[in-house]
Amino acid sequence: MPTIQGPIANPRQTDYASYPLDKIGYAESEFFFSGTARAYSSATALASDGKWKVQPGASAAYRSRLTVLQPTDPAKFSGNVVVEWFNVTSGQDASPDWAYGHDEIVRNGDVYVGVSAQEGGVNQLKKGDPDRYGTLVHPGDSFAYDIFSQAGMAVRARTATLLPGLAPTVILGDGQSQSATALTTYVNAVAPTANVFDGYLIHSRAGTPLALSQSPQTRISAPSGTRIRDDLAVPVFELQTETDVLGIMHFLPARQPDTGRLRLWEVAGTAHVDTYVAVQSTNDDTGWGSDLAQFASMSSPPSGLNVTLQSGPLKLSCSGNLNTSQHHYVYQTALHDLAVWVRTGTEPPHMPPLTVDTSGSQPVFSLDADGNVLGGVRTPAVDAPVATLSGLPVKSTLDFCIFFGQTHPLTPGRLSALYPTHQDFVQKWKSAVASALSAGALLPADARILTDVV
Repeated sequence: MPTIQGPIANPRQTDYASYPLDKIGYAESEFFFSGTARAYSSATALASDGKWKVQPGASAAYRSRLTVLQPTDPAKFSGNVVVEWFNVTSGQDASPDWAYGHDEIVRNGDVYVGVSAQEGGVNQLKKGDPDRYGTLVHPGDSFAYDIFSQAGMAVRARTATLLPGLAPTVILGDGQSQSATALTTYVNAVAPTANVFDGYLIHSRAGTPLALSQSPQTRISAPSGTRIRDDLAVPVFELQTETDVLGIMHFLPARQPDTGRLRLWEVAGTAHVDTYVAVQSTNDDTGWGSDLAQFASMSSPPSGLNVTLQSGPLKLSCSGNLNTSQHHYVYQTALHDLAVWVRTGTEPPHMPPLTVDTSGSQPVFSLDADGNVLGGVRTPAVDAPVATLSGLPVKSTLDFCIFFGQTHPLTPGRLSALYPTHQDFVQKWKSAVASALSAGALLPADARILTDVV
């Protein structure tokens, strides 16, 4: 059990929103937590079935930090706590799943906790603000798994300090992209014996999980095509985009069937990163503005994107019409369904995979007449389309922009053929919303929003 210090005075609201969080009824606090973390080792090579048997390895002292976002009115607390493993792909801590899911987190009254689990995030904190974070210590990513466990243990057992007045009943581990690859390793190697979290949401993972152990410890890599172990006692929800399945994340070999403890959803028309999470989410105060903006962006997608992260090394300039899909609505459904699954045992619906043609030299998606993928979790964006939405990049060169996919608005002629009148479009759009709601892809609150945006 770690030692907790805090709340640290004057938490910096830099990553979560462009507006004060009290506008949406939330408050932010920050804590340091410290202790001794373990690395892990394995006497045998890690197998692709995920049934890894690991042993405690080296131990080292650490001092890291976590942030807590909670309802200002304790009566609104749902009992759910979402613990996100901060993503460090950019060289600093980032919270993509707060961005994707904060509308549902806020309206449901969940608590959100972000954890600086990895060395890169901690080092960037120290570099960016040595006065505040100079005492933090991270012994290396071999210890990140145990650090994440101890953060979850603190949320469960140190509520008087971290969540005064609140009593968590469901604690979910969450991670997106690079963090999802780490969480895959965590679930296969650590979760069966640590027993910290009640369920896991693995969002946009790669087919090859993060190494179990890294230098200066002996490197223990995971194989390509690693699946989630099928003997877990708690639910695991995997949510994947087109980019993940056939793009740079190479997830396709890791596909596996659903079980009573595993659910896999692949979402049609979605990219690993899209314009909502990169641009609109920080301005989304749970009102209608961002929903209207996202709907409009499918017909008028941004022609490029320029991002310079605060204190970080990444300067990003992407050209082309980037993906404008309805990814975050489906993420919110997955988050809601996972909590219900943990609480009641009610499983999320089974969804078909994206349709992949493997008859050629390379697997490709099977597409409809408008270039949208067949199969997968369906949204109105692909079933009543105004654009072709793809998670695959315009170009194949290896830079960060290949995660953003594409949007190509349908031509006026094609729109007229599909929808002779505006009322025809409205009718088909609302029918697609109703179908997605019936299938379990959308929550009722999001279905109402999407019905009314037209």
